[in-house]
Amino acid sequence: MHMTFATDARVDRQRGRAGRHDAERHDPERRCIASGAVGDRDALIRFVVGPGATLVPDLAERLPGRGLWVKADQAMLRRAVERHLFARAAKASIRVPDDLLTRVEKGLADSCLGLMGMARRAGQAVAGFERVRAAKARGQVALLIEASDGAPVARRGIAGGRSAIAAIDLFTAAELGAVFGMSHAVHVGVAPGRLAKRLAAEAGRLWGVRGGVGARSGISKA
Repeated sequence: MHMTFATDARVDRQRGRAGRHDAERHDPERRCIASGAVGDRDALIRFVVGPGATLVPDLAERLPGRGLWVKADQAMLRRAVERHLFARAAKASIRVPDDLLTRVEKGLADSCLGLMGMARRAGQAVAGFERVRAAKARGQVALLIEASDGAPVARRGIAGGRSAIAAIDLFTAAELGAVFGMSHAVHVGVAPGRLAKRLAAEAGRLWGVRGGVGARSGISKA
């Protein structure tokens, strides 16, 4: 009898934590612990305290535990680390990895490239100058991705009149090419839809974490 009660109590506590996490996941806005400002969660990064009291980036927002949110901005992330704001917000001693910002940047870059791969497999992304230009002419490009090391002349050739199209410049030609099974790709076009919106949001976070390095024009329009 006692054992059954204890088990039920643990289940109730687990359900309570899960319920709070579910509620957090559906909240459209969160408060940045570095600036104190409330903002759209798509522009922030969630962290949780993992095993060994180690701070863990939860980029997919799926890990259990109380979320500690910081704006996807290099300066804000550095402030949170240098001023020990994670421990203050959690009201507990936390081990912050020395390479935390590197982990966040790599995680976001991998997420963006993964989303591009999903778009390619779903037939919602094309690579190559001619294919992207043709898709753009048909109104089938909502997000234009240009290699950061691509030739300026080639990039201008496809960018003309793109004011209504979101564009990012955060990956090398080799990185883009790897997604499409090529040695390199300078231009990638992603069709309108959920994947384009998710990719635009992740690219926006990556842009901020990199300190605003690279182009990010019209991202919200994707």
